[in-house]
Amino acid sequence: MVDRSSFFTIQDTYGVDTVKDFWEERRAEAINRLKDRDVVIVADGRMDSPGHCAQYCTYTAMENESREIISVFTVDKRETGRNSVIMEREAFVRTVDTLLNEVKLVEVCTDAHVQISALMSRKVQRPWNLAKRIHASQVKGQSSLSSWLKDIVNHFWWCCKTELWLGLLYHVTNEDRWVLGSCQHADLEFGGTQQWLERGSMAHEALKSIVRNKRWLNEVHKYLNFRSFFEHIHILSTADLESFQNHILMYASKRTAFSPPVFEARMLLAAMDYNYHKDRPELCKSDGSKQYRRLYKKNARRYMLYTQKTSKTYGYIPELQAMILQKRLDGKGMPRQRTLRPDDPRRYGPLPPVPAPTIEELLHTQVRRGLGRLNANLFILHLGLHATHQVKCHA
Repeated sequence: MVDRSSFFTIQDTYGVDTVKDFWEERRAEAINRLKDRDVVIVADGRMDSPGHCAQYCTYTAMENESREIISVFTVDKRETGRNSVIMEREAFVRTVDTLLNEVKLVEVCTDAHVQISALMSRKVQRPWNLAKRIHASQVKGQSSLSSWLKDIVNHFWWCCKTELWLGLLYHVTNEDRWVLGSCQHADLEFGGTQQWLERGSMAHEALKSIVRNKRWLNEVHKYLNFRSFFEHIHILSTADLESFQNHILMYASKRTAFSPPVFEARMLLAAMDYNYHKDRPELCKSDGSKQYRRLYKKNARRYMLYTQKTSKTYGYIPELQAMILQKRLDGKGMPRQRTLRPDDPRRYGPLPPVPAPTIEELLHTQVRRGLGRLNANLFILHLGLHATHQVKCHA
């Protein structure tokens, strides 16, 4: 049985660097396939925990046509002055700088991150941020917007080709013509759960505040680049990338803490797993028909249908294991004491921004604090008994 200390030593000595080398070999093959081509990537960042307490940000770039992950960068909070807010921006800069030196990068599709948007003059942003804004507007008196959400997002995709975005405000009120234009759809058979919005109602005003938002209109030209890809099979979107980010939880749960080298290695293992199995064939029944599964989507409030794929084989694992074993056979023994790598973020110091006090100081402070509360409680009890005694005397 390998004890805890030996496990971490073996992992650090033979596993972490070998995983990185194995990933770089596979990544070099992918980059070579993209030489002399216009490369469009979809990219997004993922924090290891929500809010401002995140320690790691993993920024992943996926090639748009092949859906192959070609870049994974992990930024530690200590590398940005212990400021988790700017980690995604730093990871984005590293990703783009690296890819610009390796391939002919012509376009980036990412979310509407304010700091990243300020860096790029030509960037594609994804339309699902619009859906998030509408979801956020559903307060009391505006719930009627929820039934229109899917159609509004579909209308946005259409506007990427036709630039009829503002016509949405008229269409939802059953007006197909306005001063500057008209709807281009055929006659509609309206029915189901949707209801026309009343012009000037709270729901209509909430939608108007989103559609006519000045910041949104100033950045909408970055979304209009979608139209050049509408005729292709692979429309720019980050759905596959978000699927990969959910897949990361298999390798690095948000409830478990990892050292920086181990966390980075686990991100690379997740990327290799995804790339190796992304083109698995679909699972078929005995009669040859596809096998489906249904999944309820909370945001859309409806069920979605997905095709099931064959089981994973992990065919690359034996080669990775052979590389780890070869590293041991080459004569590198286990060190008596582990040392930090030159690029380990822990060299910047501990994660807390204040120096840690000694155990004796903490023990002394906690004891004094505890005695202080005890003395206060005794004083209050003494006052209560004294007041009771005075009442009895007066009686």
